[in-house]
Amino acid sequence: MVQKEAKEIILEIEKDIKIKEEKFESEIAHEVTLFAEPVNHLGDFTITNALLTSWVVVGIIIILSIALRTRLKEVPGKLQNLFEVIIDGALSLCDQVTNSRALSIRIFPIAISAFFFILINNWLGIVPLGGFGLIEDGAHGLAFIPFLRGGTADINTTIALAVMAVVGANIFGVFSIGLWKTFNKYVNLKALGEIFTKFKKEPTIIIVAPITFFVGLIEIVGEFAKIASLSFRLFGNVFAGEVLLASMAALIAYAVPIPFLFLEILVGVIQALIFSILLVVYFTISASDHDEHNEEHEEHKVSHA
Repeated sequence: MVQKEAKEIILEIEKDIKIKEEKFESEIAHEVTLFAEPVNHLGDFTITNALLTSWVVVGIIIILSIALRTRLKEVPGKLQNLFEVIIDGALSLCDQVTNSRALSIRIFPIAISAFFFILINNWLGIVPLGGFGLIEDGAHGLAFIPFLRGGTADINTTIALAVMAVVGANIFGVFSIGLWKTFNKYVNLKALGEIFTKFKKEPTIIIVAPITFFVGLIEIVGEFAKIASLSFRLFGNVFAGEVLLASMAALIAYAVPIPFLFLEILVGVIQALIFSILLVVYFTISASDHDEHNEEHEEHKVSHA
C-alpha cells in the first residue's frame, strides 16, 4: 500500500515537472535580430555570436591551410587535388578581370582569402546547430541566443570587409603606380596645372581641367559608395536568407525548409564569389595608370593623323 502511494506521488511529481518544462519551453522566444547578440564578455569587450563564428571561421581556415601546406605532394591526394582545381579555376577567373597573370598572382591571395572567409561564414550561419546557445531574460520574457550566427549576417563584419577591400585597393594602388598618381585620381592637381602649360595650344583646357578636377572629387564619394554597396549587399542577402529559413521553420518545421536550405547554400557561394570578384576589380582599377593610358591614346591619334 505504501509502495503504491509512493509510486502515485512520483508520477504526480513527474507530471508536474513535465508540465512546467513544456510551459518553460513555450515561454522561450528566439527572434532573428538585425544586430548580433552578445554571448560573453572579456572585461569591457563584448563577444557576440557573429564575432565568435568569425573566430571559428578563421580557425578553420588556418587549420585547413596548415594541413594542406604540410601534406603537399607531387602526386596530389584527393584533398590537394580538389584545392588545386579550385585555385586553378579561380586564377583563370581572376585573369579575365585583370588581363594579366602577373597582376592576378599579386591580387589572388587576398581575394581567395576573402572568398573562403565569407563562404564559410555564410554556411555556418545556416548549419543545424541552433540548439546550442544561451537562455537569457529579454524585454519580452525568456530569449534564446544561439552561439553561432553567420558573421556576414552582422553589418559590422560586412562593413569591416568592405573597408578592407576599398582601403586595401588604394594601398595596393600606391605600391603599384605610386603615391602621387594615386592621389591625383582623387585630387587632380595635375589637371589644374595643365591650364597654365597647355592653354596656348588648347584653349578648351580652361573648361576641361576644372571638370576633370571635379570628377576626381566625385571619385572620393564613389569610394564611400563602394563601401556601402559591398557591405549592404552582402549583409542584406545573408540576413534575408536567415530570416527566410527561420520563418519557414516556424511555419512548417520539417521537410518544407529543406529546399530553401539548399538554396541558401547556393546563395552563400554566389555572394562570396561576387564580393571576391568586385575586390579583384577594385584592386585592378587602383593598379592601372590612367595617365599612361591617355598618353598612349593621344600618341595613337597623332600617328593616324
